[in-house]
Amino acid sequence: MPSASDLMDQINREAWRARDSVKWFRTLEGWTDPGEQAATQRIAAEVKDQPVLDIGVGGGRTVPLLREISQDYTAIDYTPELVAACLEKYPDARVSDGDARDLSRFADASFALVVFSFNGIDAVNPQDRMKVLLEAHRVLRPEGIFLFSAHNQRGPGHGEHLKLGFYPTRNPFKLAWRVLRTLKNAVRTIANYRRYSRLNQRADGYSIMNAAAHNHGIVIHYITIEKQCEQLAAAGFRADPEIYGELDGRRIGPGEDTSRYMWFHFIARK
Repeated sequence: MPSASDLMDQINREAWRARDSVKWFRTLEGWTDPGEQAATQRIAAEVKDQPVLDIGVGGGRTVPLLREISQDYTAIDYTPELVAACLEKYPDARVSDGDARDLSRFADASFALVVFSFNGIDAVNPQDRMKVLLEAHRVLRPEGIFLFSAHNQRGPGHGEHLKLGFYPTRNPFKLAWRVLRTLKNAVRTIANYRRYSRLNQRADGYSIMNAAAHNHGIVIHYITIEKQCEQLAAAGFRADPEIYGELDGRRIGPGEDTSRYMWFHFIARK
């Protein structure tokens, strides 16, 4: 029987490669939130025209954002369907299959910037999370930057209860369509919630929890700022990353109340 860690990986991979997910990822464009924009623009000048590695490129949302910083751009994703979707949109981009936990194809100190956006690091178990951090550190040049986002354990998204994804509207045609869509997905959503919530666990500074996205079809990692800083230091990064909240793009100060933020964007320097 697969372990809880193996199940987490299997569940999330299946969610990303589902046809509806690939279609959705392919339509995404621009910044996910003000925090991502603020953090990326904060470091853009430091890494201008230097080698960039984009982990978890998905359907290609980050390709134009990061190629604006540097044309020396390489992207990977561990979902072949998403790699194919990305290359359909950007056939000239250097994009291939790859896993953040094993960047052995890249030599030490290959990149000035490594990016893992859209909370991609939260899709793996705690042990594999450290592998990602260690690999990102290894392939970065001295003074290089790892820019990534992660869900906030103290935020409002932690421990989501069952959500069927129905959003009311005054438009009768849209309302009818949304009702039908919700009913169509309800059985799968409820089944996912019941099955995957059994994997929920809480530990010191982090949690593994079923999340409402993708019809409750994913199991993700939530973490505190303190625990994430501890992990970064253990991986060899400096102990004082810059942290930006997703809601407003404001830099988070030490000891600040972060309960209103769903996730954070970290700028970690080697």
